[in-house]
Amino acid sequence: MKITRQLCLPLLLTGLLASAVVAPSTATARTGGAHPATAPPATARPAQPRPAASRPAADDIRARIAAVPGMRVVKENPAPAGYHSFALVYRQPVDHRHPGKGSFEQRLSLLHRSTARPMVLYTGGYDLNTRDTAFRAEPTGIVDGNQISVEQRYFGTSRPHPTDWSELDIWQAASDHHRLIRALKTVYRAAWISTGGSKGGMATVYHRRFYPHDVAGSVAYSAPNNTDDRDDTAADRFLGRVGSPACRNALTAVQRAMLGTRRAEMAGRLTRWAAGQGYTFHTIGSADRALELTVLNLPMLFWMQQEEGDDCAIPGPSAPGDALFTWFAKKTMLAAFSDRYLAEMAASYYQLGTQLGQVSMAAPQLAGLLRHPGIQEMRTYVPRSIPLRFQPDAMPDIDRWVRHHGSELLFVYGEMDPARAEPFRTGKGSRDGHVYLAPHTSHVVRIEKLAPRDRTRATAVLRRWAGVDSPTE
Repeated sequence: MKITRQLCLPLLLTGLLASAVVAPSTATARTGGAHPATAPPATARPAQPRPAASRPAADDIRARIAAVPGMRVVKENPAPAGYHSFALVYRQPVDHRHPGKGSFEQRLSLLHRSTARPMVLYTGGYDLNTRDTAFRAEPTGIVDGNQISVEQRYFGTSRPHPTDWSELDIWQAASDHHRLIRALKTVYRAAWISTGGSKGGMATVYHRRFYPHDVAGSVAYSAPNNTDDRDDTAADRFLGRVGSPACRNALTAVQRAMLGTRRAEMAGRLTRWAAGQGYTFHTIGSADRALELTVLNLPMLFWMQQEEGDDCAIPGPSAPGDALFTWFAKKTMLAAFSDRYLAEMAASYYQLGTQLGQVSMAAPQLAGLLRHPGIQEMRTYVPRSIPLRFQPDAMPDIDRWVRHHGSELLFVYGEMDPARAEPFRTGKGSRDGHVYLAPHTSHVVRIEKLAPRDRTRATAVLRRWAGVDSPTE
């Protein structure tokens, strides 16, 4: 199973990295664009060897970027027509309050169009391991701009060694963005926009809370906002009414079968499947614990991938074992619960367990079938060698800032996405704040999917922030 880290479900809600949810590539250079976590725009042509005449421009921008203190150009990558693409690393302090404590190199990907065009700061919230070098976020297409994609601290190769986990928090990550923007504004002096989807959308908001004047505006897609980690009833209510009753009842029937009459069979299949794939479940504890955890997460994961009009197509509780397990493994991204992927995504679970919070879903439909109390807690995902101490004031502080002081913020949610069970909301103190809901859409959402009137308004707001003219209708 392929695990696509940048196409993540909102880890605030699920504590899981997602896979297999692939958004269509429908972007155009000016009026549309891919969701922050989609494939390259449809207008991007396969990279061709550059003619000699184009080299001076590339060499010039490469030299200017390389001259930024702390920046290192690793290589030039294939790029869409009209762009140059560079792999970069930028040296960041481990602790922005005490820069002398050490540093690490943060991995970046630059799509350069023109220093006269706006710059879009994009974060997927995780690493850059699976990001196509030709990828453009939707706002980049809308403003016809440059783009700098940022790997978050402690993800991928952007991790200090030795690793001091106490330096992974939302302020330190926001300070990485702030310092990078200040450095690159010496080259890119036009307006800056920030954006991200899911956990990347959350990181985009956190950066603005601590450094509200770094960019002209921010677009956050599918960004959950868990202000009270003790109260998960909003998610329970959402899951109790999303979709059709028939589809919800079919999910419940599968859950009850897998933890009831077919539990031993499914745990056995999981054990054999894991052995064949080379996966282990030492961190979670056992195949049976992994089965119970994934069954609990099934409704959340199912609806994050489901859009109105999609075939519900849920196997019945008496379906053949192979068909039932294959469907379940795909819908729950089962490999994401193995030791291998938990280790790769340790920074995510650390953040969830210390500041972001997670949802522990109520499951009255599974009464009498659950064997492992507390299994939904973040400690299940994180080795005990890594300390977890939750900071309950972190997310309420972000929420208050958005409602009372936030400005130039644009939130986009999908109508059927569980991420919007606890959304960001603007308030009386917000200035130039906007929240849009894309009908019939789940977690992979874009401005392009909004109703026509909302799409026109959101696009106009983004282009106004970027200081570019309205597109010709």
